[in-house]
Amino acid sequence: MDKPIRIIFVCTGNTCRSSMAAELARAKIRDAQMGENAVIIESAGTGAFDGSPASPKAVEALKEKQLDLSGHRARRVTLEMLKEADYIFTMTLLQKQQILYLYPEGEGKIFTLKEFAFEISLGDLNIDDPYGYDLDYYRQCAQQLEEAISRMLAKVLC
Repeated sequence: MDKPIRIIFVCTGNTCRSSMAAELARAKIRDAQMGENAVIIESAGTGAFDGSPASPKAVEALKEKQLDLSGHRARRVTLEMLKEADYIFTMTLLQKQQILYLYPEGEGKIFTLKEFAFEISLGDLNIDDPYGYDLDYYRQCAQQLEEAISRMLAKVLC
């Protein structure tokens, strides 16, 4: 059996964007019937408080898509996680720069999600943080993530 592809999504607190991204990606992989061990999806945060639950609005936004984020617990990104990953997708350019500072030898496997998915290097590379906003903002964030993840997975799994 081939080694599974390991993808990690990174944001700041690992309670909104990266946790939603991971769950959305897992659902797309299940829907594609890729097999349980073909792709490993993880998430973490550059400033996460280990064990924090997902934002209630993130849970609600994904519940509307029949996905369950209620069991998610945040974790801080570690060098070990980064080394094990085949792809590291951040939500912002600043997070990408932070990860590259921590793990410079990861150049070439660290991208903002939008940069990789839409093949852009200039312009808006960020997925805005919904933290502190209303449920509609979380829904919009989930929609942005879903579109980018579909494109990203098409490239990674081709």
